[in-house]
Amino acid sequence: MLRIAVLLTLSLAACSKPDAPAPASSPPPASSPTTAKPTKDPEAARKLVAEGAVVIDVRTPDEFAEDHLTQATNIPIEDFAQRITEVDKLTGGDKTKPLVVYCASGNRSGKAQQQLEAAGYARVVNGGSLDDLR
Repeated sequence: MLRIAVLLTLSLAACSKPDAPAPASSPPPASSPTTAKPTKDPEAARKLVAEGAVVIDVRTPDEFAEDHLTQATNIPIEDFAQRITEVDKLTGGDKTKPLVVYCASGNRSGKAQQQLEAAGYARVVNGGSLDDLR
């Protein structure tokens, strides 16, 4: 009788479904590409300005009219994407020529820096604000 009970148990175990495999662990969430946040570097910008870098003021025309660096060209950030070709004229088409961008706080110039770098300019420095550059 014991033999029959053991055989019955073994045959039932053999016919049952195997344990479901553990679900594969899901891959870690894809990390979005990190874009380095532009950092202000007024000290490096002042040095480049003294060495003759192209200087771009990305503030509004009214802000520019109130005060600006004498060597600066005004290309407002609102129009920057449409007017980025003007930078080619300022650099003579040399994308390695140093560029300094500034605004009132460094935020708009940070956006301009990103756009210039995306367009292939290799040496773009966010000077921060007009006051930072003086």
